[in-house]
Amino acid sequence: MLLKACKCGVQYVFRLEKRLELAFRKSSFHNMPCEVAACFLILYGSQRGQAQSIAEEICQQAAEHGFTADISCLSNQHKYNVDREIRPVVFVVSTTGDGDPPDTAQKFVRKIKNKSLVHDHFSHLHYALLALGDTNYANFCNGGKTIDRHLQQLGAKHFYATGHADDGTGLEVVVDPWIEGLWDALKKVFSSMSSLTQQDADLSDSTQDNYHKNASGQEKNKSDLEVDLQLLKLSEVDSQKGKTITSDSSDVETLSTALVASLKQSVPPLSESVLNVPALPASYLEVRLEQVSAEWETVASDKDGYREFSISKAVQLTQDDAVKTAILLELDTSVQNIVYHPGDAFDILCPNRATEVEELLLRLDLQTQKNCAVQVNLLKNSSKKAAKVPLHIPQNSSLQFILTWCLEIRSAPKKAFVRALADFTQNSSEKRRLLELCSKEGSADYNTFVRDTNVCLLDLLRAFPSCLPPLRLLFEHLPKLQPRAYSAASSSLQHPGKVHFVFNVVEFPARPEHPARTGLCTGWLADHVSSILRPLGTVPASSQPKVHVRPRPSSTFHLPADPSIPVVMVGPGTGVAPFIGFLQQREKEREANQEATFGETWLFFGCRHKDKDFLFREQLERFACNGTLSHLIVCFSRDEPDAAGTVNTPAYVQHNLSLHAKNVARILLKDKGCLYVCGDAKNMAKDVNDTLLKIIGNELQIDKLDAMKKVAGLREEKRYLQDIWS
Repeated sequence: MLLKACKCGVQYVFRLEKRLELAFRKSSFHNMPCEVAACFLILYGSQRGQAQSIAEEICQQAAEHGFTADISCLSNQHKYNVDREIRPVVFVVSTTGDGDPPDTAQKFVRKIKNKSLVHDHFSHLHYALLALGDTNYANFCNGGKTIDRHLQQLGAKHFYATGHADDGTGLEVVVDPWIEGLWDALKKVFSSMSSLTQQDADLSDSTQDNYHKNASGQEKNKSDLEVDLQLLKLSEVDSQKGKTITSDSSDVETLSTALVASLKQSVPPLSESVLNVPALPASYLEVRLEQVSAEWETVASDKDGYREFSISKAVQLTQDDAVKTAILLELDTSVQNIVYHPGDAFDILCPNRATEVEELLLRLDLQTQKNCAVQVNLLKNSSKKAAKVPLHIPQNSSLQFILTWCLEIRSAPKKAFVRALADFTQNSSEKRRLLELCSKEGSADYNTFVRDTNVCLLDLLRAFPSCLPPLRLLFEHLPKLQPRAYSAASSSLQHPGKVHFVFNVVEFPARPEHPARTGLCTGWLADHVSSILRPLGTVPASSQPKVHVRPRPSSTFHLPADPSIPVVMVGPGTGVAPFIGFLQQREKEREANQEATFGETWLFFGCRHKDKDFLFREQLERFACNGTLSHLIVCFSRDEPDAAGTVNTPAYVQHNLSLHAKNVARILLKDKGCLYVCGDAKNMAKDVNDTLLKIIGNELQIDKLDAMKKVAGLREEKRYLQDIWS
């Protein structure tokens, strides 16, 4: 009887809480002022600032559509409580690593993955989610998808279709229409919540009909939701969101030759179109330059995990006439011991090019003030919600230091930045063109002439001479200068006190939008070690340049703990780097444990020419000779057929995988081995994945969908691992 009474008491308290919650909701939406009632919450998880920027843009636009919004990073869990949140919630979440949620969202993800939570834990929660990702990588948008999936499993309900934005084709292609459709969805959900005509379980259906059901009323599958985003009306523009711009014929210069679209000019129909441009981003920073000596400046601090190491060796691995120049660097870590494992990477701090910083200072008429101390404060009465001084801009540092080490001046300006630059452009034709580039009608031109061509701020300032932005605009819109990550190409067992990594010097040829230049970090490193750079096999120099580095451990991209498990490695070009570390490690383990059983090892390597860019050739052939490497399978995509007239010589690694399909399938399906892929994400990794699907499909006699499920299972089991980049 006592137990029954307790249960009844619990049920009574639960019902009372529900009644109080309903009463609270009713008073919230009927008795509160309209601007308070129509308040929603924005939560973002951002790795490099893109998700945060989009979340802040949504927050900024909210007032223009009659809403108020609170905004918080997912890491600030003391500022929100989704366990009891009754307002609609908008999540904006990026993806990092091998499909992982960003660091700022990790704690939140662990919380919602807690298996002790009941299935209806979030039954009160109505949310929308915008996931950011890149289709050049595996596990597209998986950070957002992970949160979405677990919220759904715990009873939360969509009030708007989930968006999956692709950085590979341009985030704005999905982000802009998704945000535009968000406002109507919010109006519907607020209307439903205030009327209380439906129970919480029905609320999701009433606000998703336009996105989740087809003409016959049947539920769509998840892939259809992504297609729906393309159907959002791009032509409808809220009159409060932005301006309508028309071309004034009196301001357009008459050209004697036929117009060709370029960064500087458009052609019909865009040049004659009425433009729908985004609202001007709110200013929120005040920047002062003080004529005093700047504080002592350091490139990196210990709290960020960076340490300074000497570069003890720099070797050019390719011939001078190779298409790309590959360089191996050796760091001396003997004084400051650094713990790493093959498969780990290292973040390297690099500066902006000194010539570009000088040109930017000159262009902004700030060259004489480059040594002034910079003070950055929030602008009083700014309309920007949750504005804060960027943490990556240090106070009292010199302007030159900030432009050199803190801001990514090479980044492609976002549309919001282009919109802001237009307001500081004097020439009407130039201003019109900048407005075109940030408009909906000019999206194709923006992608073609800005995003896809890696145009940066300096390129825009060269193209539009009358654009004279204030310094605060750069501080508000330029992202943090990010470190560049490189995989370790060594094992500490074979090279104690040393770390190796290898890179290609990236080259961007001259084009109408920008001059010829090298990659920011790879170009700087090549210049930085030019005094000690030597051809393979020559004596090292005595001087040792220095570099700031921090370890970036991998959670999964390591050799199996059980050495008897067979492994297949696919690494063309510099993608072979981590596998050199794997094989050095395995070689030493075999020497130390001669009685142990070691699984077979396969390496699929490829390059253009056998005699020009076959990286680590001597090491790989030695590994093959001494048994460390069971099978070395190589291909050369640009070499002519041999004298025997061979015609079907494999050109790429995926071709060799197909030729050895039986062994690859055996290792993965029967022997429970592991497949590692490292290198280019845009082409190679996709081609290898497609080949793997065919191999598994043929081996198991299953269709492509089932093969995809099998490959997904390999990923889940951490037996199909990638370290790829675009």
